Amino acid sequence: MTKYYSRENLEEIADGDQDFLKILARTFLEEIPPDLHSMDEAIHNENRELAYQFAHKMKPNIEMFGIDALKDITSIETWSRTTKNKTSVIPHLENVLETLNNVFTELRQDFQL
Repeated sequence: MTKYYSRENLEEIADGDQDFLKILARTFLEEIPPDLHSMDEAIHNENRELAYQFAHKMKPNIEMFGIDALKDITSIETWSRTTKNKTSVIPHLENVLETLNNVFTELRQDFQL
């Protein structure tokens, strides 16, 4: 089964501490879904500044969890500094939404949250 995040990355950060791993997963599940929702709304409302802020805020967590969505997050950040129509960024947003929703499911299962 394909994993949408890298448990190995987290284990390295946590130095094998299973309690700390669970805290990382719980914190991710508490913080990222509302930010993801806000970024989605900001893009649909073409609020570029807000879209950038949420994309930028999520970026370190996406990287830490080894989630394959950095290119899409970077594309959202880049779009926020252009005058391009939102249709140019929607595919990136959809990839981020799908990927992170899969990560949320996996984390809940893997850490019984």
